[in-house]
Amino acid sequence: MSDVFTAAAEQEQEPAVTAFKVRVLLVDDQLIIVEAVRRMLSDHPDIEFHHVTDPQQAFDTALLLQPTVILQDLVLPEVDGFDLIRRYRAHDILRHIPVIVLSSHEDPKLKAHSFAMGANDYMVKLPDRLEVLARVRYHSAAHINRLQRDEAFRFLRESQQRLADANIALQKLAALDSLTGIANRRRFDEVLQIEWQRAQRERQPLALLLCDVDFFKCYNDSFGHPAGDLCLKKTAAVLTAHLKRAADLAARYGGEEFAIILPDTDAAGALTVAQACIAHLQGLGMANPGAQPLGVVTMSVGVATMVPTPEHGPAELIAQADRALYAAKRSGRNCALDAASLTPA
Repeated sequence: MSDVFTAAAEQEQEPAVTAFKVRVLLVDDQLIIVEAVRRMLSDHPDIEFHHVTDPQQAFDTALLLQPTVILQDLVLPEVDGFDLIRRYRAHDILRHIPVIVLSSHEDPKLKAHSFAMGANDYMVKLPDRLEVLARVRYHSAAHINRLQRDEAFRFLRESQQRLADANIALQKLAALDSLTGIANRRRFDEVLQIEWQRAQRERQPLALLLCDVDFFKCYNDSFGHPAGDLCLKKTAAVLTAHLKRAADLAARYGGEEFAIILPDTDAAGALTVAQACIAHLQGLGMANPGAQPLGVVTMSVGVATMVPTPEHGPAELIAQADRALYAAKRSGRNCALDAASLTPA
């Protein structure tokens, strides 16, 4: 299976959502409070308990643990509990972690200020065990739901990006000839239409080269189809070697026929490219006993150049290049002829 189809298949495999554990961080300098809260939570193996008695370590510990809820004392040595809450809320990682204030006072002003600083809840210590458990689980569940939602959105964005990348890769594959690796006929038709319209708007010349490998049937009969495939690949490589601009396009037109689209190129420039391709292919010296008198693989090229107008379409450019190609074949092959040089029928 190709990498593209493997990547596409992976879109069907939804990643499992992480099972986040309830993780409590208590920030309180009184060991009696720490021990009391620890006992309240000790019978619940799904709850992970951590504590800090040195408030200077509270912020760094919260960053390290990323708890699902912080139990925060307000009165601490050398540190203001409100300042800690402000620091939590100012940091991207800690901003959404629920903070439950533990206070020694049932004071409406303290409560209001706590909520204004970013606290999510307020309890007077020491609260009842059932109340602590209920609030820890409630706020942790809300935070875990947020984490899982964010994770699901991240997975979705990544999945969408992988799918977009796979679609781009599939589009590229759909535009390429599977044998030679250059543009296929479908891509040729699309680009020719686009370049025709652009050249018409800008009133610039558009050149087309139709190329045909001479005596290709003889080559296949002499060496077999695998060798014939290799011959076509080498021919495609020769053509692409003479493309100098990003807008130039070489395509497999069909069988042993190839095409080159050259935007903003006049007849003289197009004929120069055609002759260079012919000389290059002949110079490879691929033996073809049926191609006399040279006995090597060669090709014939028909060149057509037009400044597109609304009265004509790309089909006219193709027809002119095709007439020039057949004229080159009749002239002895291994040459390029410009449609403009032909005597009208």
